[in-house]
Amino acid sequence: MTGRVLALLAVSLLAGQPAFAGDVADFYRGKLLHVMVGSSVGGAYDLFARVVARHIVHHIPGNPTAIVQNQPAASGLVMANQLFTQGPFDGTAIGAPNNGMPVAPMLMTGTQFDSTRFNWLGSTNRETYVAFVWHSVPLKRIEDLTHQELVVGSVGAGASMTQFPLLLRELLGYRFKIVRGYNGTPAINLAIERGEVQGNAGVGWASVKALSQDWLDARKIRLIAQYGYRRNPELADVPAVLELAKSEADRQAMKLMFARTEYARPFFLPPGVPAERVQALRQAFDETMKDPAFREETEKMQLELSPMTGAEVQAMIEEVARTPPEIVRRVRAAVDAPDAK
Repeated sequence: MTGRVLALLAVSLLAGQPAFAGDVADFYRGKLLHVMVGSSVGGAYDLFARVVARHIVHHIPGNPTAIVQNQPAASGLVMANQLFTQGPFDGTAIGAPNNGMPVAPMLMTGTQFDSTRFNWLGSTNRETYVAFVWHSVPLKRIEDLTHQELVVGSVGAGASMTQFPLLLRELLGYRFKIVRGYNGTPAINLAIERGEVQGNAGVGWASVKALSQDWLDARKIRLIAQYGYRRNPELADVPAVLELAKSEADRQAMKLMFARTEYARPFFLPPGVPAERVQALRQAFDETMKDPAFREETEKMQLELSPMTGAEVQAMIEEVARTPPEIVRRVRAAVDAPDAK
């Protein structure tokens, strides 16, 4: 072992920092850190990504400058494909995908990445998802969808607001009609107000509160379902979809789909990034989640936090990737079903 490496190890042990912190700082000093968001400006993914970008740079050795770029094409699939196949692979690009991306290779065509090979940095929160209808829609219970059609808006094929209702249509016979192609949640909200669609069948509860608190206050929307591995205490009277499963096979299919509620706002690095930079950015992400200035800003923005570490997200995505093939085939058949455009 060279004298330089021994010296670095000694300094790192004394300071409690990674052994390559100096090298990481040298690399990031003066660099631009690109945070690539797989959704449009103004939605909850974008809001989370921008507040993380503003604060994470203060915890990265070398303090790079972060810039946020939105790439919503194909619900962020283009962005994920690009970072996996083209990089950059040096740690200067972070992906902020929609949370359907980790299972996209199992459920969608057109993917060019292996989710388990991304370097997951962490997630800002676990998040319950909900389905809601506009107050004038004559639908009282989600079970009414066995005989009544509901028109809902969505952005594209890989989004929860598309895949959740498609799965429920297949498993439970619920009559969702999905209108795709909207440019993000704010555009869907406008469409709901204009009467183009009647609601949203799969959107984050935190997103609803951040973007539509006035609707909640005025009771302009009615929640008809919640999605997740566990009930949200705030939504005690809202039916939990997982509890509506008719069989264990249905339950496994739902758990595959709803795993994304556990890592609701994930961030990743492309494969091939040097290990010391992955380690430094994971540590920076964890420190950001505890940063009082970051927490104060997210509170003002009504963005709720329940962070997961990079190791936790990585382990969960690897676990989901081991879902039995027969369950994957069933869920894929559901989300591949033809639907109204």
